Amino acid sequence: MLSGERGKELHDRATRGQSLSPGAQRGLETWYAAQDRAEMAGLGLPSPEPGVSLQAQVDGVLKQLATTVRRIQGLTAENEALRREIGTFRGRLAQRAALPPA
Repeated sequence: MLSGERGKELHDRATRGQSLSPGAQRGLETWYAAQDRAEMAGLGLPSPEPGVSLQAQVDGVLKQLATTVRRIQGLTAENEALRREIGTFRGRLAQRAALPPA
């Protein structure tokens, strides 16, 4: 496991486009994973399960997003129908108010 300073140094080198040895690259990836775990713990979020790829996580979130979008679209359609119905009722009410008393 890399020290915090060594990890920061490798990160700095990698982000500046400097090449890293295969061992340094593996160390940097391990350091990144440790940083991610610490950040997740600090935020009170569960760490990703081992073996679950980032792509699988993204796919899961996209499915949830698609479900949420469909729900919002359905609610939007329902709201629009209710607005039309309210408009109809307001028109009827205005007509009744305009009639002379019987």
